[in-house]
Amino acid sequence: MALWITLFLCLGLQAQETQLVTSFEDDEQMRLVVPRDTQYELTAQGATEGARALLIRFHTVRWPALFIRPSAPWDLRPWGEIVMDIANPEAEPISFSVRVDDDPRADGTRYCRTGSGALAGGATRTFAFPLNVVDPMSLGMRGLPVWRGTTSLGSRGSWTLDLSHIVQFQIFLSSPERVRSLIVDNIRWRTARPLENIVDEWGQYTGDDWPGKLYSDEEWAARREAEEQDLAEKAALPDRDEWGGWAEGPRLEASGFFRAAKVDGKWWLVTPGGTLFFSAGIDCVRPSAPTFVAGREAMFAWLPAAGHALAKYYGRATSSQGPVKEGRTYDFHSANLHCKYGPDFMREWSDTALRRLRSWGFNTVANWSDASVYSRDVPWVTTTHYSGSFKWITVGTSGLGDPFDAGFEKAVRATLARTLEPALGDPSCLGHFVDNEMPWGSTSSEAARYQVALAVAAAKGENFPARQELLKLLEARHGALAALNQAWNSTFETWQTVSAPPAPFTPTAREDLARFTRHFARQYFRTVREAIRSIDPDHLYLGSRFHIYTPEVLEAAAEFVDVISFNVYQARIEPSRWAFLKDLDKPAIIGEFHFGALDRGMFHTGLVAAADQENRAAMFKEYIRSVVDQGNFVGAHWFQYTDQPLTGRTLDGENYNIGFVTVTDTPYPEMVRAAREVLSELYPRRAGPSGAQ
Repeated sequence: MALWITLFLCLGLQAQETQLVTSFEDDEQMRLVVPRDTQYELTAQGATEGARALLIRFHTVRWPALFIRPSAPWDLRPWGEIVMDIANPEAEPISFSVRVDDDPRADGTRYCRTGSGALAGGATRTFAFPLNVVDPMSLGMRGLPVWRGTTSLGSRGSWTLDLSHIVQFQIFLSSPERVRSLIVDNIRWRTARPLENIVDEWGQYTGDDWPGKLYSDEEWAARREAEEQDLAEKAALPDRDEWGGWAEGPRLEASGFFRAAKVDGKWWLVTPGGTLFFSAGIDCVRPSAPTFVAGREAMFAWLPAAGHALAKYYGRATSSQGPVKEGRTYDFHSANLHCKYGPDFMREWSDTALRRLRSWGFNTVANWSDASVYSRDVPWVTTTHYSGSFKWITVGTSGLGDPFDAGFEKAVRATLARTLEPALGDPSCLGHFVDNEMPWGSTSSEAARYQVALAVAAAKGENFPARQELLKLLEARHGALAALNQAWNSTFETWQTVSAPPAPFTPTAREDLARFTRHFARQYFRTVREAIRSIDPDHLYLGSRFHIYTPEVLEAAAEFVDVISFNVYQARIEPSRWAFLKDLDKPAIIGEFHFGALDRGMFHTGLVAAADQENRAAMFKEYIRSVVDQGNFVGAHWFQYTDQPLTGRTLDGENYNIGFVTVTDTPYPEMVRAAREVLSELYPRRAGPSGAQ
């Protein structure tokens, strides 16, 4: 694979070449256009090639789209990018996506890959969807650089595109609240930008300039001095107590630890001292951010030689994704902290990070943060992921531990005994997250809703305790196998051959699958809760950070967790989509959200795109306000503190612009201003009439 990367870098030295696909100038070009829940018309406004452009109006449905579809599949193997000029004719910013399909059966996961972009009101930009490798992860990163003057759409998904057989691509929106418009023109193929020497000695992109970019080591001192003055002048928001709670608000009973309570119809967290608390946090407050250099050395304009003071930031890592499964890494972020604060930077870095959080208005050190920032100055959470000797049930591309296996409980308790130990007796610990983004299923289809029960039914062998539990429940309900077959419209010959019911599911089969899904989830959440309570009876159980879920799983979680947690990558919290929380009558917390832009030298926006840093800051404020206004939510945690490495984190190649600070430990001023503004209004807004109940 290292040879492949080297060959690609060399081949990438070609000059920029393009080939027009359509600029909508004649009937032949217009035959490519296929609308779905959209309307279009030709316009001179926004035309960048020829006299005409295409104005698209997106209707208020789930996925309104406009397709560019050839009469025969395109062979795009000679090309590196799909490029298009897109204008926003409206005053409000807009986010959109582009999906490329290599088969008519594309469904959003298979046979396709997707990118995202955003435009400020009235703006026009050139966007590029990268094709130069069928999967950017084959180079170890999710997003790739594009030619100067172009914004990358990125390319996400697990599918490897067949570039010899591209059947269409589409521009689409996700559930617009009103009819929205875009103008598109000059769609073309283009060769890819070379990848040689794209990273400078500080881990920044060499191919562009932007405000805040570091150009010399001589700038460190001035940057430290300027920030020190800022933090000294704005040490903390004025209405906060020692915990970051609402000093000027109502005071409840002081229990000595964080807890949840309902006040005037709205859920709150309550500090150990009895003040009302809304958890505004940042994930991954930590110094380490390595990226693979093995096999990719040509991407880096400079790496320290052996014996150099910064060579200590080389390391090694393993990965299940990308071209390097095990190899050498380099940590530009830690090297920059060395240059900024000195070789023993940890104490000053952690002190600065905590001062920043308080100054910016945050009051929680959230998931996956370094232990050096766990302190009594800023409340914090624990994070637990466990492993051990227990059965594993494959669900889709991941899976779940079998909670009916005695080994599962043993492994959970053993791991929690270690991860919860630092929190025991500490009033500044908010609570405990256990697990993250488990494949519980969704309501997108029957197969997705019952995927846990279906996976258990498909588990082969009698040594899966969950499968034996399923069979026991089915036999208790139906009695004889013949009765089950009649109820399911199935033809199983013995109980041990019972598997998933045939589709379409009968009403009784749906009931059985739903009951077992709930039973499985109850066993999981009960096991974790009892393990936590046996070790630490004082702190909150904050759940497992749902990214997908079903009603059955939510009901089970609500029975056992203290606070239900969700990772919600959307532009804002829409009240109608979260009305179920009122029925559950449980407090909830956002474990992850973010927005990213590509105007500061990064290659990927992350999961929700912003037009630029100003728009990213505005989206942050809107999101926080939407959470505060929902009466069940008691917090929101931004993912993450620092931008991910430009050439991808070692775990999975993510290289997103999602930090409050850059790789050079430089805060984004737009984000800092936004945080101070919106978090300063947090408590009065939450308590006032604007907060939904």
